[in-house]
Amino acid sequence: MARFRAEFSDSSDDDSSSEPEVQNELEASEDESEGESGSGSEDEDEALRSPSPKMHEDELLMSNARRWKQPDRNALVEGEDGEIHYAHEVDENRASNLRVSEASSSSSPPPPPRARGDPTLTSWAQHVGVDSQKMHVMQTSLFRLPEEAAALKALNHPQSSRAGLRVPLQPLNRKHSRDSDGDGLRTDSRERPSFAHDVEPPLYRPSRKYARVESSESAVKGSEGSYFDAGLAFGRSFRVGWGPGGTLVHLGSLCCPASTTNSSANSSIITRTVFPSYADATTGSTLCSKLLQHHLSNSPIMPDDDDVPFADPDADCLDFSSFATLFPAADRSYEASLFRLGQALFDDIDLRLGPSVTIDIRNRITAVRRKAALSVWLEDAVSTTVEADLRANASADAPTSAFTLLTGHQTEKAVNVAIDGGFWRLATLISQAGGDRTFKDDLKQQMQIWNEQRIDVHIEESVRKLYALLAGLIDAEVAGSRGGGLEKCSDVDVLKGLDWKRVFGLHLWYSEPVNAPIAQVYQSFNHLVSEGRISRPLPWYAEKKTLLAPSSSSLWNLPSTSIASDGLFSLIRLHAEPACSLSQILTPLSFGTSPVDYSLSWHLYIILSRCMRVRDFADRGDPLGHAHRMNDVSDEDEEEEEAKQEGHSPSADLLASSYASQLESNGLIQEAMFVLLHIEGSVGRKKAIKDLLARSAGRLDEWMTRGMEGSLKIPRAWILEARANYALDNGNIYDAYELFLQAKLYDAAHDLAVVELAPDAVLRRDYELLQSLFTKFLRHPVNSWHVRGKVFLDYVKIMTHLPGLVTEVDAIADADQATQFDDLIKSVPRLVGILPDVLREGPDPRHGAALTEMVAGMMGQVKKYAPHVLPQVDPTLLDESMRQIN
Repeated sequence: MARFRAEFSDSSDDDSSSEPEVQNELEASEDESEGESGSGSEDEDEALRSPSPKMHEDELLMSNARRWKQPDRNALVEGEDGEIHYAHEVDENRASNLRVSEASSSSSPPPPPRARGDPTLTSWAQHVGVDSQKMHVMQTSLFRLPEEAAALKALNHPQSSRAGLRVPLQPLNRKHSRDSDGDGLRTDSRERPSFAHDVEPPLYRPSRKYARVESSESAVKGSEGSYFDAGLAFGRSFRVGWGPGGTLVHLGSLCCPASTTNSSANSSIITRTVFPSYADATTGSTLCSKLLQHHLSNSPIMPDDDDVPFADPDADCLDFSSFATLFPAADRSYEASLFRLGQALFDDIDLRLGPSVTIDIRNRITAVRRKAALSVWLEDAVSTTVEADLRANASADAPTSAFTLLTGHQTEKAVNVAIDGGFWRLATLISQAGGDRTFKDDLKQQMQIWNEQRIDVHIEESVRKLYALLAGLIDAEVAGSRGGGLEKCSDVDVLKGLDWKRVFGLHLWYSEPVNAPIAQVYQSFNHLVSEGRISRPLPWYAEKKTLLAPSSSSLWNLPSTSIASDGLFSLIRLHAEPACSLSQILTPLSFGTSPVDYSLSWHLYIILSRCMRVRDFADRGDPLGHAHRMNDVSDEDEEEEEAKQEGHSPSADLLASSYASQLESNGLIQEAMFVLLHIEGSVGRKKAIKDLLARSAGRLDEWMTRGMEGSLKIPRAWILEARANYALDNGNIYDAYELFLQAKLYDAAHDLAVVELAPDAVLRRDYELLQSLFTKFLRHPVNSWHVRGKVFLDYVKIMTHLPGLVTEVDAIADADQATQFDDLIKSVPRLVGILPDVLREGPDPRHGAALTEMVAGMMGQVKKYAPHVLPQVDPTLLDESMRQIN
């Protein structure tokens, strides 16, 4: 039977290179097997036909060259002479000794530890007297020339003994390991053929986190004075730090990674910058206070199921019209225009119809009334722009001025201008602006005749532009006649030089039919935007910069191509697109130049989502418990309650937190608290309010505290806890102790009394103060009372009451006093054993001194009145002086 040798190798190359050796040994074993008896062959055939998991010991033979684990060539190992050598030198000496021993037959090599198999069997390399390592390289070089040629060269030219130890790079054994922590040298588990072979761990080489770089090779050579951000050069020591109220402390100039500057940062100069939240701090704070005051007056605050205060806006009182009344009628500000547009699009309309009117008629009348309200708002919104254009073109002819007036839907004024200019027939047509389809078709036919007969070249462009507007030709340019020379006429673009509001108004007033809904007008306008005929509606500040090109005075470096649209257009889109959510329109840059001003976004969310239930954020979850009903039939109150149940929206809580942070940075603490009361989750709302109280504890005066308790229904215990922590941070320990007691946080007050106040009272031997500190906890359970606070009360009794129980002649007065005396005396050993856990010797030296004082005082009382109790005290708990007393 052929026998196989199991050659152990440390690498996959060794495994692959051992195949020729195994093949030679197979041929030799087959020649030997030919001389065996027939019975032996039959036994072997039987063994081959029925393989068994068991193997004979002589079937696994280890060659003498592989009996020990092959170490790394550059590893330091102990040789036979006891000296330390490199591994490859020891292998060469060991191989030469084997060749000498086989040639002389005078001695045999010592058996290696844990050798298996027949010791008389040797490998082919040892049999012919060749180094096994060199034989291995020569064999594998026939198959893998590039790699093994280098190995053969390294074998013939061993490295110098002075060469440093090198550990091959190993793959990281975990996902986030770092070489700086030493993880880069950790290898995965290695397999071994049996338990008789030990796998030694690889040599450990400490890694260096930072490598030394010569100054001549440094990346900053020649640019030492061009540091722009010292934080990048000096790391955590010079990093940017945020402070309260939006204060930013930094080195150099604030910039983005892609920005450049001519100034350099001086590492010795620290700049303090207040990060702005509003484009105009005074105007922004005044507006927020006015809006929040109106919101607070119409939002009842009551505790929820978890006894956490929650603000529930009143849907009957909070709508766009209620906010619009906060602005004067002559106010043309952006905020006033925004709430007036919301009033036209979303507020309820009193139709004054009887109950017999069907729902279809009601919907139709509502659509007409809402479109009329939108038209009135649009006329008012573009009036200032129309007047500005008229003043800029005061010398324009009558048709041009009439066209400008028509862009603001000022039809009566346009008619008067045309009459004053002598355009009687044109004035007649202007009076019918926005007429029926027949009127528009007649004008289109007239313009087509002019084009076909090439008469339009003799008509003024302003007149043709006015005809195109009256005919409703807005979607495309009106082409002129294509004659040659003097008969060539230019095209007419009706929308040239108009802002988006007036373009939308042209669709609303002249292009679409009178009975077209607002959604149809919006789709017609949006179609021009998608085709690129007009630019998308930009925010008011970007539009003003484009039209008037003023010098930029914004506090923020806004991108030139912002994705935000005008907030006014976003409200129209919200009304026209049922699939549009609040997540797509409530962007701060849609309403102002500040990217962190969330005031209008939050108020619009409250009105549209919480009060009017028009639209919500896209991440609003499913209602909780909407399908769980206790009974099949429920009353109207239960149905209304289930209708109010909604899922959670993380975007809503994030918006409220952002707005509250903005208000807090401007010193509006109570306003920020009110906004946080709208957070939907009880746990998150409670944590946000407590965190705000903790940050603002230094400004919580009596007036502000009363406002929070009275108007905002904030629990007094939360305010007192914040003030207590603030006092504790400032070192006012006793004030913090009293505030914790007033907040009914007895555990915190108890810990403070034990750790901070009691040691001082003990050292001063102020037993009255010590007793007053802990008697306040007798009626209120606290954690670890019997092994902490009560220990000090017992100590006070021993030091003050024990002498009173004994008469002048050291005799007990009566039986009750005797019982009290015995109880106090017997409690001393227990107290001495507990005190080291109560007053642990640590960084506070007062604890050790107080411990010594208390133990000495109690032992003195015991020695004086009951010396027989001294042996009951554990002497290991006493110092040297106390042991002498004992």
